[in-house]
Amino acid sequence: MRTAYQYRLQPTKQQNVELDRWLAMLCSQYNYLLADRFNWYEQNRSPINACPLVCHLPERRDNPDYYSQKKTLPQLKKTHPWYGEIYSQVLQDVVKQVKVTFERFLKGDSNGKRSGKPRFKPRNRYRTFTYPQMKDGCLQGNLINLPMFGKVKVVLHRPIPDGFKIKTASVTKKADGYYLTLSLEDKTVPEIKPDFNPNSITGIDVGLKEFLTTSEGETVAIPQHYRKAQKRLRVIQKRVSRRKKGSNSRLEAIKQLGLQHKKVADKRKDFHFKTANWLLSKHDVVAHEDLNVKGLARTRLAKSVLDAGWSSFLSILTNKAVNAGLLVIPVSAHNTSQDCSNCGEKVPKKLHQRWHSCSCGCELDRDHNAAINIKNRAVGQPVLKAQSMSYVITGVAEKPTPYCTQLV
Repeated sequence: MRTAYQYRLQPTKQQNVELDRWLAMLCSQYNYLLADRFNWYEQNRSPINACPLVCHLPERRDNPDYYSQKKTLPQLKKTHPWYGEIYSQVLQDVVKQVKVTFERFLKGDSNGKRSGKPRFKPRNRYRTFTYPQMKDGCLQGNLINLPMFGKVKVVLHRPIPDGFKIKTASVTKKADGYYLTLSLEDKTVPEIKPDFNPNSITGIDVGLKEFLTTSEGETVAIPQHYRKAQKRLRVIQKRVSRRKKGSNSRLEAIKQLGLQHKKVADKRKDFHFKTANWLLSKHDVVAHEDLNVKGLARTRLAKSVLDAGWSSFLSILTNKAVNAGLLVIPVSAHNTSQDCSNCGEKVPKKLHQRWHSCSCGCELDRDHNAAINIKNRAVGQPVLKAQSMSYVITGVAEKPTPYCTQLV
C-alpha cells in the first residue's frame, strides 16, 4: 500500500537561506533544460519533405530526451561548481519533471489529453524539489536527514505507522513556510478490495445554492470561503499594488496576501474532507454527476464555481472511498435537473426556477429531484448490478476495517 503524509518543517534561519538557494538553482536548471527542448522542437518539427515559409536549416542534432539531458549533469557541475552542493538525485528529478511536462504538451497523458505549452518558471513559482529515494532511518525522532543538506526539524503531528517505509521526500515552500511530504509504502498491506452494500446508496447533486443535496433530501450549506474573505483580500491586494515594485515593503505585502489565500484554501480543504467523511459514514455507494468543471469555470458563475471547489471535493471523496473499500460512481449529468424523478418526463426549467413541478403530481426541490435522478442512473451501472447479484448469493459481508483506512 502507498500513502503520503505531510509535515511542517522548522528549519533554522541558515537552513531557510540554503533552501531558497537550492530552489533558485533548480529553477534555473529547469528553465535551461526546457529551453533546450524548445530549441530542438522549433528547429526540427517540420517534416523532411516540407519546410515553413521562413526556412532555417541549422545543424541537425538528436532529440534531447531524458537520458541525454541527464548525461549533461556531470558537465554542469564542472562548469558551475555550486551545483555540486545539490544532491545528484534531486537534480535528476528536475530532468524528469521537464520530460513529463514536455511529453504532456506533445503527446498528452495516459488519457490522451494534451496540456498547454510549458512555461518558464520565475523563482517565486518554483517551490518544490524531491528526493526520489530515501534511506532507512532517515527520520530520527523529530529530525529528518536530507542527503547533502543536513538534519531539519519536523513537526510530527502524527506518527508514521509501523511497517511503513519512507520511499520519497518532497520539500515544498508555501506562504507560511516549508513543508515535507513523505511517500510511505508497506508491501505487506494489500490494496483494499471494494466490499460494499449496494442497497446503501445515495445520489448527490452539487450546486451553488446548497453545496450538495442528497437523494434523501439532506442538504449541506455552501460555505463560500472566498467570498467571505474578499473584503480582507481586497485590502491586502490594494496594499500590494501601492507598493513600489522590487521594494521590501511590496514583498512583505505579497507575503501577507499569500497567507490570506492559503487560509482560504485550508478552510475549503477542511470542509471538503469533513463533508466526504460524513457522506461515506452514512452510505456505501455515492453517485455524483460527471461535471465539466473547467467549462463551468468559463461562465459568468466562475467565481462561485471555483469557490465551491467541486473538482477537489469529488477527488477527495473518491480517494476516501477507495481507501475505505467503498464506491463512488460518476453518472451522466445530462438533464438531471430537467427530468422528473417520478415519471421520467422532461420538465424544462430555467436556472432561477428552483422548484420542480410535474404533471404526474411530483413536486419537490429542483436539487432534490436531480439527486434522485442521479441515484436512479447509478443503480443501472454494471458494477453495481454485479455487486448486487453477489449479495443475493452470498449475503452482505462485513466492511473491511483495516488500520490503513485511518491513514487518509
